[in-house]
Amino acid sequence: MLVSLNDEDNMQMFDMRKFFAFWAVPLALFSCSKQYIIQGNSTVQSLDGKMLYLKTLKDNQLVNVDSCEVIHGQFEFSGTWDSTMMVNLFMDDESIMPLVLEEGNVQIHIDHAEQSVTGTPLNDTLYSFIHEKSRIDNQIAELSHKESQMIMDGMDHDEILKILNEEAARLNQKNDSLVIGFISKNFDNVLGPGVFMILTSSFPYPIITPQIDSLMSIATPYFQNNSYVKEYMKLATENMELMKERRDAGLGF
Repeated sequence: MLVSLNDEDNMQMFDMRKFFAFWAVPLALFSCSKQYIIQGNSTVQSLDGKMLYLKTLKDNQLVNVDSCEVIHGQFEFSGTWDSTMMVNLFMDDESIMPLVLEEGNVQIHIDHAEQSVTGTPLNDTLYSFIHEKSRIDNQIAELSHKESQMIMDGMDHDEILKILNEEAARLNQKNDSLVIGFISKNFDNVLGPGVFMILTSSFPYPIITPQIDSLMSIATPYFQNNSYVKEYMKLATENMELMKERRDAGLGF
């Protein structure tokens, strides 16, 4: 749910954990009902016998779209839909993974190593992005292990820092370019706003970063008028003005 709160610093806030837990951006694209079929398999034994739910955000409320039971590692959702939307797969109240509800046969695979969704254009695009981002994130996480190995190899500490800082900067730039490039390529479908939420979910409150400023400078009307994007930018602009006022008054931040 998207909310505006006043904390001790009067910053405009989101209930980030609750809102981003289900990462859903319903956007109407079509006017007629169509059929969806989502078939899944899992090698995670703890899922057997559990009820799974597809949930989305509607009128600032988390609502069920569909549900099914996992039987011997297999599950299936099917029904009709009026609009392409990003939903999240839940087990009880636990969010498992995002996917796009769109026309076609969607395949979900869940194991202990990864989760994937394939079979339709937007889901293929989404999970290609997720897998590439995970690969870069893993490379960033590995830098601490590289540091330990370099120390054990007797390398000079300053040289270690120089090498790792350069590598971290390169990977972070690659990560930023991947996210910003993906959002801009998908301004006019549900993936753009959806990944924008992922980008902003790590912030303690809405702010306008150079990346967001760059995105909004080229954003299409479809993206700018998305309800989440509009509300985020409204609160972020208010927060940036408040921070400027505090700095100008010598109050710091």
